[in-house]
Amino acid sequence: MTFSRAELQLRSRRIQWLLLDVDGVLTDGQIHCWGDGTQGLTFDVKDGLALVLAREAGLKIGLLSGRDVPVVRQRAEQLGITTLMLGIANKEAEFDRFLAEHDLESQEVAYIGDDLPDLAVLRRCGLSMAPADACYEVTSSVQMVLDRPGGRGAVRAAVEALLRARGDWGALVRDHGG
Repeated sequence: MTFSRAELQLRSRRIQWLLLDVDGVLTDGQIHCWGDGTQGLTFDVKDGLALVLAREAGLKIGLLSGRDVPVVRQRAEQLGITTLMLGIANKEAEFDRFLAEHDLESQEVAYIGDDLPDLAVLRRCGLSMAPADACYEVTSSVQMVLDRPGGRGAVRAAVEALLRARGDWGALVRDHGG
């Protein structure tokens, strides 16, 4: 599902929150398991900068993930993300709780997801996006398939597209030396 530039601009102006899945979106989906039982994930620094820029532009950021591991909490803290919905088995029910808690309509939320547990939220949010390497069921359901894979710039591509459509990108570039 795709839409015109005008429709993207219209939808983008309503967005107050950007929610992200973690595995396969903020990371490349690989889990590094160490002998001491800890796990590691790889994050893209460009995605991190994009989230900082999104916050500077007034967007609120949250993570909505099926897993809860310390390294995700650590990365969220580094990026100033305080809305963490981790270890969530039913993302749609958590999305409903999130909307009620923040007094939001689903159209005020953009969501980036990559796999089957994300479908219910992707189908309801105001702007649905998926990394280039998301599963077919997701890429065929979202409004925007990003040109980058998860954990390798997909979040940067999403934030840049959203902020360009809102008219915020140019000022951010100028503010950061561009």
